[in-house]
Amino acid sequence: MLDIKLIRENPELIKQRLATRGRGDESRVAEIAALDEKRRKLATESDGLKAERNKVSKEIGTAKSKGQVAGPAMAAMKQVGDKIAALDKEIAVVEVQLQDALLVIPNLPHESVTVGKEAADNPEMRRWGTKPEFEFKPKPHWEIGEKLGMLDFARATKITGSGFILYKGAGAQLERALINMLLDLHTREHGYTEISPPFLINRQSMIGTGQLPKFDEANMYRLRDDELYLAPTAEVPVTNIHRDEILKEEQLPIYYCAYTPCFRREAGAAGKETRGMIRVHQFDKVELVKFAKPESSYDELEKLVANAEKVLQLLGLHYRIVLLCTGDVGNAAAKTYDIEVWAPGQNAYLEVSSCSNYEEFQARRANIKFKDAAGKNRFVHTLNGSGTALARLYVALLETYQQADGSLKLPEILATYLGGKTHLTAC
Repeated sequence: MLDIKLIRENPELIKQRLATRGRGDESRVAEIAALDEKRRKLATESDGLKAERNKVSKEIGTAKSKGQVAGPAMAAMKQVGDKIAALDKEIAVVEVQLQDALLVIPNLPHESVTVGKEAADNPEMRRWGTKPEFEFKPKPHWEIGEKLGMLDFARATKITGSGFILYKGAGAQLERALINMLLDLHTREHGYTEISPPFLINRQSMIGTGQLPKFDEANMYRLRDDELYLAPTAEVPVTNIHRDEILKEEQLPIYYCAYTPCFRREAGAAGKETRGMIRVHQFDKVELVKFAKPESSYDELEKLVANAEKVLQLLGLHYRIVLLCTGDVGNAAAKTYDIEVWAPGQNAYLEVSSCSNYEEFQARRANIKFKDAAGKNRFVHTLNGSGTALARLYVALLETYQQADGSLKLPEILATYLGGKTHLTAC
């Protein structure tokens, strides 16, 4: 959520920054400014009447103590009290309107973010490794996984519906191995504290990180009888750990990592991406979340990206990093890097991590502050990134390490988690 003072003092600058997103949000700035002005005028009038009432109440008390008649003054104050009550009721309505308007305004893109309209405008920052070469035409992951008895999409559809995955045997073991590897890497080498959060999340937590109300329930799974949502990402429960808290400056930065399954209704447009496990309704992910001081948050963003990159480097997977342009960066983020891994069977790069700095946008919504050295309470900066999303990481592994005979040779780093196995063959 944006600071109302910024909108009040620099409305044109806010409009210009929002306009670079290309979504028309700048048109709401005038509405917000008008609501803020109305609220302040009403508050000023109410405060003036309260001051008058306090003053006259003292005079009435003095008059009564002297045996003087105070009836007319008391009647006048009754009218003042009624007016104050009406004003305060109106202020409460305007407050809600203002809050609702602020909640749907996106964050301001950082000045270093490239101005653009869509993903095609995202500049590539760097690459690591090279695309693997094959002496045969690489197969897509669904063919590899089904032939090796690792994946069963037909039965997953029978159990639940399209857009879900059934892992079997070595396939299930590989999924679990990847989760454990990621958690071990980030906790043992990168200094994150492991969290195992609830997978069900209340509405206030969803508002705190920006999933609601902007995106409403269309892309989320909600329980019918409770206002609880299935976790769309561990970012939501983990960021809300410190909601409505004031942290100590010496606690920062705080690093958390968490594994959760992620549930999302949206599964992409019809076509190639809906086959297999590239776009699914449920997938596993290890998320990295940071709480940082404002002056160091962009250094923390670069470290966050490096932490996520390390996963792909250890697995020997070629990838690239792109900077999301203003038209593509998420609603709550000020700056985002996407890490895209190469999937030979798709002949395409797949996003496996988005690493973002939200600055104080989420912290304002979730009321997360820290007390600085001067004793002032300030909003923290929140950051998060996938470290990484496993469905697409799984895709890249199968398609990168497939062999001509249909078997799968896996990176040695996974052997510890697979009972020494580095080679999988058909059952």
